[in-house]
Amino acid sequence: MPVLRVVVLWHQHQPFYKDLVTGDYRLPWVRLHALKDYYGMVKLLDEFPQVHQTFNLVPSLITQIQDYVAGTANDPFLQVAAKSAQELTPEERRFILQYLFQANPVHMIGRYPRYKELWELFRGAGDSPERADKYFHPQDFTDLQVLSQIAWFDEFFLDDKNIAALIKKGRGYSLEDQKFVIRQEKDLLAKVLPAHAEAAKRGGIEISTSPFYHPILPLVCDTNAGGASTPGLPLPQNRFRHPEDAREQLIRGLDLHQKVFGVRPQGVWPSEGSVSEEVLAIAQSVGVKWMATDEGVLGRSLGLHFGRDGGGRLPADLAEKLYTPYRFQNGQTEMNLIFRDHTISDLIGFVYSGMPAQDGANHLIHNIKQAAQPILERGRDAMVPIILDGENAWEYYPQSGREFLRRFYDGLDKDPGIEAVTVSELMARHKDPPTFSSLVPGSWIHANFNVWIGAPEDNRSWDYLYHARNFYAQAAPQATEAQRKLAFEEILIAEGSDWNWWYGPEHHSANDREFDELYRKHLSNVYQALGATPPDYLAQPIIGGIARPFFAPQTAYIHPRITGDMVRYFEWMGAAAYCADQRAGAMHGKQFLLDSVYAGIDEQNVYGRLDFVGKVPAMDFDLVVNLEARAPDSKSHPALRLDVSARQGKLASWKVVEESRAEDKGEKKELASDRAPGEAKVALLRNFEFKVPLAWLLAAPSPGKGPEDGLATPRLRLRFSFWHDRLPVDALPLEGWMDLPLVEESELLAQS
Repeated sequence: MPVLRVVVLWHQHQPFYKDLVTGDYRLPWVRLHALKDYYGMVKLLDEFPQVHQTFNLVPSLITQIQDYVAGTANDPFLQVAAKSAQELTPEERRFILQYLFQANPVHMIGRYPRYKELWELFRGAGDSPERADKYFHPQDFTDLQVLSQIAWFDEFFLDDKNIAALIKKGRGYSLEDQKFVIRQEKDLLAKVLPAHAEAAKRGGIEISTSPFYHPILPLVCDTNAGGASTPGLPLPQNRFRHPEDAREQLIRGLDLHQKVFGVRPQGVWPSEGSVSEEVLAIAQSVGVKWMATDEGVLGRSLGLHFGRDGGGRLPADLAEKLYTPYRFQNGQTEMNLIFRDHTISDLIGFVYSGMPAQDGANHLIHNIKQAAQPILERGRDAMVPIILDGENAWEYYPQSGREFLRRFYDGLDKDPGIEAVTVSELMARHKDPPTFSSLVPGSWIHANFNVWIGAPEDNRSWDYLYHARNFYAQAAPQATEAQRKLAFEEILIAEGSDWNWWYGPEHHSANDREFDELYRKHLSNVYQALGATPPDYLAQPIIGGIARPFFAPQTAYIHPRITGDMVRYFEWMGAAAYCADQRAGAMHGKQFLLDSVYAGIDEQNVYGRLDFVGKVPAMDFDLVVNLEARAPDSKSHPALRLDVSARQGKLASWKVVEESRAEDKGEKKELASDRAPGEAKVALLRNFEFKVPLAWLLAAPSPGKGPEDGLATPRLRLRFSFWHDRLPVDALPLEGWMDLPLVEESELLAQS
């Protein structure tokens, strides 16, 4: 009798949230998903020993779990959840209100009445931590700190009598309850990796791996793969091509897996199912036996479209093409491959959560059997591959989807015509798979790479990575081994797919800003590790779509005295103003040190003023002001850079240099400094102020072109950034530049 083999591969992954320089975790999702999903997903299979599955554990996830278990993870989110509510600072209270409600409101928050009550109180304040703070009392914070953690506990952990008693208590939690929950977290996290190892040793699961930091391997090999997959796709200005990095990411993943689980993995789920012929060749060369991707990649490679009927079923000829393993053969390259059923996999991810558990399980089993039926009827074995995210979907299911999975596995177990196997078991049973020799590069999303390359934000991030990688290649030979190791590790982290997942128009989350900041921090760390200052552009977000702060244009010439000692309102009246929007900031994420900036011109000079949040920071720091004159129809844009060094909050030194253009290979020319100020002036006391002659920018006010020709008006643009330990901490404007039209005062007055 022909056999229907079902292959289920759960991809377990979280981005690398740790800043290697500071040691801080910028987001808590590794800890929370390790508490909620990873253990129970494997443990559930103890009830169904004949149901074999594949779990893909991304190496960077494994290392972060190990960090938490060892007690060496510095997680500000955990620290604030553990702190006595009576001792919370105002910033910590707002941090708690911003982040501890980031959970599914129905199945996680709504499961606990008191948690829901607090969430509704927060919602009633307009989701504003600042406004909600005055309504939350210490007991409210303690209850929130406890319940926001329990909401992420795995279903198996909730059966513990002590945790069950805490849940039954419902409200009015104590500091001792808080401490108990935090202690439990470490104990529960310690169960995750051993549970996988034990299940693999019994033969119930196969553990596969991914390239270490989850990069899109074809793009790391060559960003031109984006254009090969989507002809005409806009690509980065600079071609990133480092197949040696792709190889290193794979080898590191294989090595860590062997170290943790004691065996070399046979298979690899390439990040986001991203494959190319170059990637297959590299994988084979390092000992990988199988890889997996999406049906769309197979369809494009074979010149087919896997179109389904109204019931989601493929015609017999297409079913026969999809529901079998393959072997890619081209020259010296051979690789076993399976291609996920996109439709069935997505039903688990997006549909069955809205159905009763038994109904969803029955529908899934029926779909699997219907899909394979045309092949089985011809007397041939068939396999249906289901591959999807093994963590995020369960937030949308009651009880983390455990009852749905339990009934699904029970259906697989009891059906004599179905065999649930691992990928390696499948390959062992299909001795002579069909072969093909040409692979169109692509991923499991639309069989291309457009999520990670092509949009302006994506391409900018690749260009920044290109420059950091090139800097590493130039500077590493002169660095120490420790410096090289840290810098290269940061390069590999920055190659991860997750940063670009949030860039571009496709995906957004409540943590877009944090992802953007962390990506730029990893790139900044490359330069810092090698003893250099990161480029200025890393001080500004790549990401767009962030709420715009207040901006007012210049309305009149200004002539302020440069003292830095006090704000003289009338002297700055008419200046352009840019005020920071701090609502999206986090206490342990983005540091807001700059409150507002003011700038304007007169007939001869450009003036700037920076006001800090509170007092001038009493630390060593640097300020950078970039100025650039832009004339219509001119390819050359004269630019200046004002560098200011402060020690313990006091002005130590400054200089103005003429920035070299891309085509200028000469040294930067110093125009002024604290030793020879000339016509420039700089002051830092209660705020920061400067004056620079427009002539140094080869600029002067000219008659305006009128509002209808605004784009043709010569302009001056500038931005401020704050640096600490050679890393960008804050900037204004956060996005782009502050524009000043280089026009006569009469034109400014006419437009105001």
